[in-house]
Amino acid sequence: MRQELLSVTELSGSRHEIGLAHGRTHARLIQRSLEVYDRLFHDFVGIRWAQARIEAERFGRMIERGFPEILEEMDAIAEGAGVEPIDILTLNCRSEISLTRASGGCSAFALAHADNQWLAQNWDWRTDQLHNVVALKISGQNQAPLISIGEAGMVAKIGMNAHGIGVCLNAIRSQTCGEGLPIHVALRKILERPDLESALAVATRDRVCSPAHFLVADAKGQAVGLEVHPGEPGRLEAEAGVVTHTNHLYAPATTSRVEDFPRPDSRPRLARLDELLRESLPARGEIGESELFDILSDHHGEPLSICRHFNPAQPEEERMETLFGVVMNLTERRLTVRHGKPCETENTLTISLSPSPQP
Repeated sequence: MRQELLSVTELSGSRHEIGLAHGRTHARLIQRSLEVYDRLFHDFVGIRWAQARIEAERFGRMIERGFPEILEEMDAIAEGAGVEPIDILTLNCRSEISLTRASGGCSAFALAHADNQWLAQNWDWRTDQLHNVVALKISGQNQAPLISIGEAGMVAKIGMNAHGIGVCLNAIRSQTCGEGLPIHVALRKILERPDLESALAVATRDRVCSPAHFLVADAKGQAVGLEVHPGEPGRLEAEAGVVTHTNHLYAPATTSRVEDFPRPDSRPRLARLDELLRESLPARGEIGESELFDILSDHHGEPLSICRHFNPAQPEEERMETLFGVVMNLTERRLTVRHGKPCETENTLTISLSPSPQP
């Protein structure tokens, strides 16, 4: 299948108007996403889509308690795409349904350098979801504009807002699941927060119902890694302006309470990120998008590398590859995404926001 050029989809208005436009614009991609996750649920947890819809119902009740307004947007996405509301709910709860056995590869880091706060990561997932990636610019009523790079039909994933709040995501494979917001719904709530304190409160007060790592930063140069789960999240503070994370838990407050099952590539990728950011990068002097995409393009230790390619040694259903790399300059409110492997793609999209003052 030929890869289409990634372009930004601008959505604005009420929750219903935003969702309806999202669904209508990306109806074909949403339908394909449902097919991808039907296969993934079968491969990893042995259920088909009909059973996954039943599993998703309990998460709908959690969303209604913690972020009820987003349900209106989800229902409108379903209306626009010509699917049932439960299908969009299930899509947005795909991590909670599948991550007992499936985990992606994502490598993420925050870097404060020369008065700029950077966030960056690769998103590694199954190749059949490559063509369903979308870039959304959302301008809601009484909300600062935000950008989300993620999957069609989902309310958020990786992005930033005009206040300079940004968030990255690392999947964690664990059998823990409790009360709180589903991962992707929590990410959207973070992207609607006006400052770092209220963004972090999504994890500390609202809580997240299954384990993940949220790397949250702001335009003022602050960055915190949160290993979220239904309890108090583990917290990773920046050291010399740097926070790094892959797909295993390592904050003592988390590892003492949550058991994870990382794949063998997670620790080598984390060690390589630390090496590049703490040793190699400072020697370069000036740092911009190009230098940070070089890190996301790194193949040291392949196939257990930051930039992941096809690996025939993995079982077919578990073959994860890098589907996009994203670099955000929160200080300048600029996000650049390379759709496909950052080492080889020419499909680059840059989106900027006009700064909204933090309250």
